[in-house]
Amino acid sequence: MHIDDALRARKSIRAFRPDPIPLDLVNEILETASLAPSGTNVQPWKVHVVTGEARRRLVAEVLAHRETGPDDSGSEFPRLSKRKEPFLSRMRKLGKDMYSLLGIPKGDESANWRQWGRNYMFFDAPIGLIFSVDKDLGYMGFVDIGIYMQTLMLVAKSRGLDSCAQGAWNNYWTVTRRVLNIPEDEYIVCGMSLGYADETAPVNTLVSEREPLSSFAAFHGFE
Repeated sequence: MHIDDALRARKSIRAFRPDPIPLDLVNEILETASLAPSGTNVQPWKVHVVTGEARRRLVAEVLAHRETGPDDSGSEFPRLSKRKEPFLSRMRKLGKDMYSLLGIPKGDESANWRQWGRNYMFFDAPIGLIFSVDKDLGYMGFVDIGIYMQTLMLVAKSRGLDSCAQGAWNNYWTVTRRVLNIPEDEYIVCGMSLGYADETAPVNTLVSEREPLSSFAAFHGFE
């Protein structure tokens, strides 16, 4: 698949088929993605791959912990995120479109809670990925992980697999750390679902809008 085709075909999938993925293919995708660049070639990404019983245990324990209303329901590290325009409108537009496809009306808190909980089921994908990074690397380590994840998603798409990057896995990090034996000196940054899209699920028809070039690019020195 040409890189342009992979970019246009890739989208966040929120309902997967249970079809298993061969370990050799998973290894190939992760290894190929490691060709991604990183600042001064530090290659800081750590990937924890779960499937089968390990996946079931992680999902079960995080969901059970989530129902207790624990103190670690937020980010493990400061996100420094302020929801202002134009970012707020883009976020709300995506949420409105997605929840409309899911048939969840605005204000239905119990349905919202259940749907958000599907993040911690990897949206039924057979493979779950948890990404961590050494705490000493600072914000640039997060940039490097983002580059690796994007590369991974494109490599996966070029091989017929779908994905969904999930910031939600930065929550309830105490359970994830314990279950996967992630060292205390690493941040749990985010997760990702990996598998084959359920083409019958209405939510997978969602295509998020993209801003025009003129809204984010400034050209200097061109005649």
